[in-house]
Amino acid sequence: MARGNQREKAREKNLKEQSGKAKKNTMSGTEFQKAKEDAAAIMRAKQAAGKSA
Repeated sequence: MARGNQREKAREKNLKEQSGKAKKNTMSGTEFQKAKEDAAAIMRAKQAAGKSA
């Protein structure tokens, strides 16, 4: 019984750590803005290619 509880506690701890890691933003404001602009430029190019085809 104790071993099952140990597994549950370890599973809960791991889930908590994983959820915390996923939310962290590692980019600075300017890097994030540049990434957004790059993605927008790619999407504009795709849309332009789709309309002309």
